[in-house]
Amino acid sequence: MTARARLVMFSVAATVIAAFFVAACARLPTFGTPDHPYGDRAVAAALTHRTANVVSSVNFDIRAFDTLGEESILFGTVLGATLLLRRARDERHRRAEAERAAPTTRLFGALLLPVTLVVGVYIVAHGQLSPGGGFQGGVVLATALHLAYVAADYRALKRLRPLTVLDVADSLAAASFSLVGLAGLIAGGAFLANVLPLGTFNEITSGGTVPVLNAAVGVEVASGLIALLAHFLDQAVELTDPDDHKTGER
Repeated sequence: MTARARLVMFSVAATVIAAFFVAACARLPTFGTPDHPYGDRAVAAALTHRTANVVSSVNFDIRAFDTLGEESILFGTVLGATLLLRRARDERHRRAEAERAAPTTRLFGALLLPVTLVVGVYIVAHGQLSPGGGFQGGVVLATALHLAYVAADYRALKRLRPLTVLDVADSLAAASFSLVGLAGLIAGGAFLANVLPLGTFNEITSGGTVPVLNAAVGVEVASGLIALLAHFLDQAVELTDPDDHKTGER
C-alpha cells in the first residue's frame, strides 16, 4: 500500500470518527448544569447495591463486562511479553552482581517497603468504600516490591519475588473474574450480575460482588506487573548476547 493510499484511508476514518464524536458531544449536558443523567443513574445504582465508591460501582458492577476486557488486555500483554522475552538459545545467563548502596538508601527502602505493601492492600481492600481499587492498589503493590531493587540490588529483588507463584496468581485472578460472571448466570441473572449479599452500606463487606472483583483485579494487576517487569529486568541485567560474552562486555 502506498503512502498516499494510507493517507486517504486515515482521512476517511478520521472524518467518520470525528463526525460521531461531534454528534455525541452535542448531546452532552450543558457545562455547569445540575442535570447529569448518567451520573444520577450511576449514583442511584451504587446506593442500591450499597457501594459507597461510585467509581468502583461503575467499574465492577454497572460496566463490569468492560472491566473484564481491560483486565484481559493486561493479561494478554503479560503473556505476550513472556513469550517474546523468554531466554533465546543464543543468549547466555549470568548471575547479577552485588551492588553497593548507601546505608541511608537501604534504610529508606527497608522502612518504606512494608509501609507501601500495607497501603497497597488497603487500597485494594477498601476499593468499594473509598477512592482507589484493584487497578490502583495493584500498581502500588507491584511498586512496593521493586523498592528492594531501588534500595538494594537485583539479587535482593529476586529473593523477595516468587515469580512462579506470581505467574499462577496472575492466571487464577484473571480466571476468577470470569468465574464470578458465570455465577451470575447460574443464579439466573446476567453475566457478571451482582448476586452476592450486599451487606451494610459503607462497611468492608458491602457491595456484593464488587469487592470480590476488585480483589481479583488487584491480584491480577500486581502479579502481572511484577512478572512483566521481571522479564524486562532479566533481559537488562542477567542475559547477554554471545558476542558480548566473547568480548567480555558487561
